[in-house]
Amino acid sequence: MEKIIEGIARHIRFRLVEEEDAAFILALRIDPEKSRFISPVENDLDTQRRWILDYKEREKREEEFYFIIEGLDGEKLGTIRLYDFRGDSFCWGSWILKSGAPAYAAVESALMIYHIAIRDLDFRQSHTDVRRSNSSVQNFLLQFGAEITGEDDLNTYFRMTAETYEKTRVTYGRFLAGDN
Repeated sequence: MEKIIEGIARHIRFRLVEEEDAAFILALRIDPEKSRFISPVENDLDTQRRWILDYKEREKREEEFYFIIEGLDGEKLGTIRLYDFRGDSFCWGSWILKSGAPAYAAVESALMIYHIAIRDLDFRQSHTDVRRSNSSVQNFLLQFGAEITGEDDLNTYFRMTAETYEKTRVTYGRFLAGDN
């Protein structure tokens, strides 16, 4: 995986997470508004750094990829992660945008994560779980073309196929750069 991935979306790029990103990630993850629907973390910078170092080993084994979402000027806008690879299916999450991030960052980062997983890593579908109380992300995924595959007490489960993603790309093409 390239350290910086650009040229897919019009206004953003992805950069693989590094240890130096620990403070930014921790600030997002402990923000009461941003952390309502994600796994809790300890408010400890050293713990976050150690997590990143452990993650970098998983990255080397190509078991997951954790990105900083940046503006093309390098401003950090959020995080997003590919993980839980199962055969031809991937999961994505750890999707947090900082307060004040441009509105296009959500659509462009979702398009990019699907592009990387489907077009670059050759996955054929996604499996994603969203907290049942997180209606904004659920609605986003449904509008993006994902289908609900199940529910339990905690989560709603979604699936997006490569074919559906290709249709979604056309619908949201104005957010893509060049010939993407």
